[in-house]
Amino acid sequence: MASMPPPAQATPGHDSAADTAWAAEARAALADHDAQLAARFDHGEDVDRLLAARATAVDGWVRQAWARCVPADAPLALFAVGGYGRGELFPHSDIDVLALAGEGAGAPHADALGRLFALLWDAGLKVGHAVRTPDECTREADADLTVQTNLQDARPLLASQQDVRALAEAMAAERTGWTAQRYFDGKREEQARRHARFGDTADNLEPNLKDGPGGLRDIHTLRWMARAVFGVHGFEQLIALGQLGVDELATLERERQALSRLRFGLHLVAGKAEERLRFDHQKALAARLDHVDEADNALVEQMMQGFYRSAAVVLRINDRLLQRFEEHIEGEGELVDLDAGFVSRRGYLSTRDEVWPRADIGQVFDLFAAWAAQPGMRGLHSQTARALAESLHALPSWRDAAAHERQRFLDLLRGPMPVRTLERMARLGVLGTWIPEFARVTGRMQFDLFHVYTVDQHTLAVLRNIASFADEAADPRFSSAHEVWPVLRKPELLLLAGLFHDIAKGRGGDHSELGAVDARGFCEGHGLPEADTALVEWLVRQHLLMSTVAQKHDISDPAVIHRFATEVADRERLDYLYLLTCADIAGTSPRLWNAWKDRLLTDLRTATRLALRRGLEHPVAAAQRIAETRGQARGLLAARGVDAADADALFARMPEEAFLRGRPDQVAWQALSLRDVATGETVVRVRRLADGVQALEVFVHSPDRDGLFTAIAITLDRSGLAIQQARALDGPAATIFDVFQVLPSDPRHMPDPLVIERKLASVLAGSLDVHPARRTQPRHLRHFRVVPQIGFDDSADGRHTVFSLVATDRPGLLADVAHVLRSQRMRVHDARIATFGERVEDVFRLSDHHNNPLGEPARDALREALLATLDAG
Repeated sequence: MASMPPPAQATPGHDSAADTAWAAEARAALADHDAQLAARFDHGEDVDRLLAARATAVDGWVRQAWARCVPADAPLALFAVGGYGRGELFPHSDIDVLALAGEGAGAPHADALGRLFALLWDAGLKVGHAVRTPDECTREADADLTVQTNLQDARPLLASQQDVRALAEAMAAERTGWTAQRYFDGKREEQARRHARFGDTADNLEPNLKDGPGGLRDIHTLRWMARAVFGVHGFEQLIALGQLGVDELATLERERQALSRLRFGLHLVAGKAEERLRFDHQKALAARLDHVDEADNALVEQMMQGFYRSAAVVLRINDRLLQRFEEHIEGEGELVDLDAGFVSRRGYLSTRDEVWPRADIGQVFDLFAAWAAQPGMRGLHSQTARALAESLHALPSWRDAAAHERQRFLDLLRGPMPVRTLERMARLGVLGTWIPEFARVTGRMQFDLFHVYTVDQHTLAVLRNIASFADEAADPRFSSAHEVWPVLRKPELLLLAGLFHDIAKGRGGDHSELGAVDARGFCEGHGLPEADTALVEWLVRQHLLMSTVAQKHDISDPAVIHRFATEVADRERLDYLYLLTCADIAGTSPRLWNAWKDRLLTDLRTATRLALRRGLEHPVAAAQRIAETRGQARGLLAARGVDAADADALFARMPEEAFLRGRPDQVAWQALSLRDVATGETVVRVRRLADGVQALEVFVHSPDRDGLFTAIAITLDRSGLAIQQARALDGPAATIFDVFQVLPSDPRHMPDPLVIERKLASVLAGSLDVHPARRTQPRHLRHFRVVPQIGFDDSADGRHTVFSLVATDRPGLLADVAHVLRSQRMRVHDARIATFGERVEDVFRLSDHHNNPLGEPARDALREALLATLDAG
C-alpha cells in the first residue's frame, strides 16, 4: 500500500484552519494515549490489551477524520487491513487502510480521500492506503500474494453489511485463484525466502522480532495458512479438527505474547517502528523490562536468551503445522515399513506405536538411530514430533538413566551422521533433556561481538566443523585438518569435547574448568575408559590453550614451542587439540577464521610434533635452529639456481635472528629479494602466503630510519590491509628487515601485491611523514566499550620492553598506535595483533631510539599519549 500522504486538495466546505486545529488536537491526544500505554506496559499489563487499546484509540480518530472529509452519502467504505486490521497495533506501526469504492466512485471522491489521508498524517498517523473497487481487489489479490494476505485481515471501520459482503466475495478463493494448494505453496516459499534473508537462523546477535525465523511473522503465516487450508479464523478451531493440540496452542500463544511484548518495548525504546533488536536498543530494553536504570550484560543476555528460546519453540511448532497442512492438502500417502517399528509417511519418519515413546529414552534414541540410517527422509513426522515434545518432561537425564540407555547414546555418536543426529536432538529438545547443562546454555548469548552465535548454536557449529574433517572432499578452509582426522583413535571423543567445551558458559568462574568437571562426570557415567575420560576432560579444560599460544606468542621461538609441547605432553593430545581449536575458532564467527589463523595453527602443530618427536628433554637450542633453517633455505635456493657460495653471500646480508625466527621458505624468499639489489637500497616485496589464500606477506628491507615502521603500518592500513603480525629486525650495516603478515580488511577485495609494493616503495622513498586516515567508528562498536589496559614488562632477554594493549577495536587503530610510538621516538621490534570481536589484544616489543629498554618516564609518557589517542578515537 502507498505509505506517503497525497497532497491535500481543497474540497467544498474545506476549512484548512479547522483541519489544522483538529490534527493538532488528534496528535496531542494520541501522544497522551501512547504515553499512558507506555506506563501501563512498564507496569506489566497484558500486551494484547495494550495492542487492542491502541487500535481502538486510533479507530476513533480515523472515524472522526473520515466524517470531516468524506460526504456521508459517498459510495465508499473504510476497512483496516494488515496488522491494524487484526487489531494488533504496536506503538509506531503503520496504519494500513482500504477505501472500498463502488464502480466509478473513486475518481469523484479522490479529493476527499486525499484530504483524509493527509489529515491522518498531520495527526501523526503513518497511513498506508489503497482505494479500490471490489473487482480491483480481486485483480490485485490474484496478482500479488501480499495483497491477498493483507485483505484477509480486513476489519470494517466504516462499512455496511453489504460492503463487508462485497469485499468478502471479491476475496473468495474461487475469484482470486488462491486455492488452498496455491496459497499454501506460495506462503511456504515466501517464508523460506524470508528465513534465508536472516541466514535461516533466529540466533542472530541483532534479531528481527517481526520477520526473522521464529518471529511474529511466522505465527501470522501459520494462521493465514490455516484459514486458507481449513477455512478457520483462529488456531483454537484447529484443535477440534485434530490439527493442533491444546498444549501446542498454549505454547504458541505464550511465545506470541512474549515476542509481542519484546516488540512493543522495542518500539518504545527506539521511538520508532524498529523491528530489529539492535545493540543500540538491547540494554535500554532490558533495563525497561527489568525496571532498572541501566541494564548490565547479564540482564541483556537473560532477555536475549528468552527471545532465542521463544523463537526456537515457534520454529518447532511451525515445522509441525506446515507438515500437517501439506498432508491435509495432498493426503497421507502410503506407509512404508522400516526397521525397529518405524514407518515412512510421505517421506517423513514416524512410529507405529500410538503411545510412543512411553517415557522411554531408549525408544527415543532408537528413533534417532533409525533417522540416521535413513538419510533420504524429509524429516520427522508431525505426529511423532508432537509426541516427542509432549514426552520431554518425562524423559530422564543421563544421570537418571540406566547403563544400557547411556550406551545407546554413545552408539549414536559412533553411528552414521553423529553430528546431524546431535543437531536434530538439540532442535527437538532431546539433547537438553539428556544433558541438562546443555539446556542451560540453549539460547544463551554473550553481549559482545566476538561470539556471534548463542552458546548452543556455536557448539553445533563446532560439531559441524568437526564433521567436515571426515568428508572425502577436504574443506578448503582447513589446510591440514583432513589429514589429521584419520589418525584419531576414537573420533567420538573429539565430538564429546566439542559438545562440552563451552557448556559451563554463564555460570561464573572459569568455564573451561567447570566444563572439564562436567565432561569427566559425563564420561565416567557413560562407562568410558579412564584414558578416554582423561583425554576429553583435558581437551575441555585446555580448549583455549592452542589458540592463545598461536595468536599471542611468538611460535617461531623454540622456548615457546618447548613450553607448549610440555603442556600438551603427547602427540595424541596435540592432534585432538589441533582439530578442536580449528573447529572452535571457525565456529565462533564466519569472519574470525582466516588463512592466517589456519597457517598459525598448522605451523604450531608441526613445530610441536617435531619437539615431541625429539623428546622434551632435548629442547632446540638457538644455534641448532639457525643451522637447520640455513640448511633448508640453502636447499630451496639451490632449486632456484643459486649455488651455495651465492646463498651464503646473501645470508651474510641478513640478520642472524631471521634464521631463528623465520621459516626456511620465508628466508629463501627474502634472500632472493636481495639478489639483484645493492647493499643499502630499499627492497619491498609482497607475496601470497599460499595459492588462493586471502593473506599476504610483506617484506621491507631498507636503511634504518626512525618512523619506518609507522610509515609502513599506516600505508598498509590505507591500502585496506589489516596487520596480523609484524616483525622488525635489525640487519647488518644499519639496515632493517621488517616482515608483515596481513589480511584484507574486506575479504571480498584482495589488493594487488604489485600495487602494494609500488605504494610502499613510493612512501619509503619520501620523508616518512605519513599520518593515519581518520575514519568513523562503525555503529556496532560504539556499544561495546572496552576499558583500555596498558601494560609493560621486560623481555626475557632483557633487550626490549614488552608493551601490551587491550582496547576497543576500530578501523585504523594499529595505524594510530604506530603513529603514537613514532611521536614518542620508540622503535618496534615485534608486534602480534589479535582481535576478538570488539576487543583487540596487541603485544609489541619496543625499545627507545637508542635501542635500549624503556625506562619509567618513557613508559608513563607512552601510556598517557596512547590513552589520549584512544579517547579521541
